[in-house]
Amino acid sequence: MRIYDIEIKSLQNNPIQISDFKGKYILFVNVASKCGFTPQYKGLEELHKTYQDDLVVIGVPCNQFGKQEPGNNEDIQEFCELNYGVSFLITEKVDVKGSHQHPLYTWLTTRELNNKKSSSIRWNFQKYLISPEGKLIDYYLSITKPLSSKITKQLKS
Repeated sequence: MRIYDIEIKSLQNNPIQISDFKGKYILFVNVASKCGFTPQYKGLEELHKTYQDDLVVIGVPCNQFGKQEPGNNEDIQEFCELNYGVSFLITEKVDVKGSHQHPLYTWLTTRELNNKKSSSIRWNFQKYLISPEGKLIDYYLSITKPLSSKITKQLKS
C-alpha cells in the first residue's frame, strides 16, 4: 500500500484524495482544540502560507489524548477558523492509534508499510512529513514547533 492509496474525509465529509498531492511535501499533524500544544495551529498556518507551493499541511483531529478534541466537525472547523484563521486542510476526526486506527496512521506508524520506520503517536500535534514522491521522511514529536528547522530544512533541500 502507498500513501497515495489511502482515503480520508474532510471536515465537510468530502473525500480527500491524497494522490492529488503527488509532487508536494505533505505534513500530517494530529490536532486537538483543547491541548497545551493547540497554539501550534498558528505556526502550522504560517508554515502552510510560507511553503504552500511545495507543501500541503493536513490537520487530523483526534480525541484520543486527554479527550482534548471533544467537538463535532462543525465545532472543530469553527474553532480553527475563529481562533487561528486556519486555511489549511482539516480532515474528519479519526483514531490515530488502537484497534480503530485510521489506515492513514497505520501507514504512517508501520515500517512494513512506509518502508522507513515504526513509531507510536505519543500525544496531540505529532507531525509526519512525506516527500513529494510519497515516502515518509520523518516524524516529529509534539514539542517540535511547525516552523522548526528540523522540518523547514527538509522543505528547502
